Amino acid sequence: MNTLDKKYQQLLSDIIAFGVEKKDRTGTGTISEFGHQIRHKMSEGFPLLTTKKMAWKQIVSELLWFLTGQTNIAFLHKHNNHIWDGDYKKSGRTDGELGPIYGKQWRQWKGENGKIDQIDDLVRNLKENPDSRRLMVSAWNVGELDQMVLPPCHYGFQVWTRELSYSERYKIWFNNNYETGMEYYEGNIPDFDNTYYTPTPKRSISLMWNQRSVDVFLGLPFNIASYGLLLHIIANEVDMIPDELIGNLGDTHLYLNHIEQAKEQISRDSFDLPTLKTNAKMDGICCNEPDDFILEGYQYHPTIKAPLSN
Repeated sequence: MNTLDKKYQQLLSDIIAFGVEKKDRTGTGTISEFGHQIRHKMSEGFPLLTTKKMAWKQIVSELLWFLTGQTNIAFLHKHNNHIWDGDYKKSGRTDGELGPIYGKQWRQWKGENGKIDQIDDLVRNLKENPDSRRLMVSAWNVGELDQMVLPPCHYGFQVWTRELSYSERYKIWFNNNYETGMEYYEGNIPDFDNTYYTPTPKRSISLMWNQRSVDVFLGLPFNIASYGLLLHIIANEVDMIPDELIGNLGDTHLYLNHIEQAKEQISRDSFDLPTLKTNAKMDGICCNEPDDFILEGYQYHPTIKAPLSN
């Protein structure tokens, strides 16, 4: 099942039909609407759009960069990732640094008593108090915005967990441990926590991110997949099942030089979503490479080129 591409195509259509023309800092011009939400059930497949080819390794390497806490563009260039080059060149900096952007705020927020690792705190709190309503990470550090080459577009995220029902755990257990069919089960009560088999998680986890500025054609598909990957990594770390991915979108816009490309994408039929294979965990994230995150069954339409506005 793939409802994600359809939701995304509908969002493109809505902005083209109802968006208002606005000026923007890049001088390109946009058509914009304020306030959208996009939701995806992770059980339907990994949220990587199929109506155009997506740059998967760039998505992975940028997220790994955030999670290492680094802010120097050298990490991205090592992985042939140049998505931050425009903002870096526009800043006039020559030291490779982009300022205290996502990675710094996620892993080294400057607190009164030292640096705060929000990701470590999130993981610890998920393990100790999974029903907490404070499971949040912020990149919007008001005191350091003027030092960043670009203030965060996606400025924070929150996670939420719930206990899995018996039937949900059984389905997971059965899919993980049996290949011969229901007759093999034959009425026995499975031991979900038996280490002889693959242990079955007890909870699911959902992630919701908030985004103030949304480049819908180039940026949003990237953001959706990036937070879907982050949800997978966190879920692996705390032994939970990825459930729902939600994006709250503020200024949701198409650049004027992306409209024809958006219409092309709207016209395309989607393929089934791929699946993601990875065992990456937060404690080993510095040792992981983009090739460690494998997509299976990714079918896609050709790339649709569009200029990036900085």
